[in-house]
Amino acid sequence: MSGVGERCRPPDDEWPVAPSTNLKCRVNPNPPPASLPPANPPAPCAGELPPASGPVRIVDYDPQWPVLLVREAARIAAALGDRLQLLEHVGSTAVPGLPAKPVLDLVLAVADSAAEAAYVPALTAAGYRLRIREPHWHEPRLFHGPDTRVNLHVFSLGCTEINRMLDFRDWLRRDPADRALYARTKLDLARRPWPSIQHYADAKTGVVEEILGRARRAAGGENPSSLTPP
Repeated sequence: MSGVGERCRPPDDEWPVAPSTNLKCRVNPNPPPASLPPANPPAPCAGELPPASGPVRIVDYDPQWPVLLVREAARIAAALGDRLQLLEHVGSTAVPGLPAKPVLDLVLAVADSAAEAAYVPALTAAGYRLRIREPHWHEPRLFHGPDTRVNLHVFSLGCTEINRMLDFRDWLRRDPADRALYARTKLDLARRPWPSIQHYADAKTGVVEEILGRARRAAGGENPSSLTPP
């Protein structure tokens, strides 16, 4: 998410994102023990990520996105088995009716995202490409999909950033006024040229925090995701 410090980002990444399918949260009740991270920490970035410049491409909501997400979820589940602790569709492509960049976002929780040996080979064998490591910020990993424009965000189970993604997504699904506000903000910012996608994402920070604040107040201090949709 923008506003959490300087981080390496892929050229087509957008956080915060909101949901579009009814993929359910998958939590493994018997998670395998987390292994220790490697003795020699890996490099922050995997591969070259060319900067994006010019306007950001935003398209109308595509009803095909949920279909593609089901396929990706099945592929990830088959690759990881019981190492998969949670899998959710997040981002603007996950919110029906919301304009979005045509890049599908999934958030995946594993026992320990820093323990790459426990899950990276399996995802790589399934065709996912590791592109980003952020060892100084929650230890996430980001993969690109094998044959669809997919950002797979991997965190450790229980990471607070997962909750932020889900809270933002769920609130946009249930609140038409904030959904419209976010759509207008995205479309306005997308018309401007940006040195990189991260600059575009950072420019949304103010409205994102404003929307999250309303979601939390409506929840009375509880997790906004626990609110019952109207």
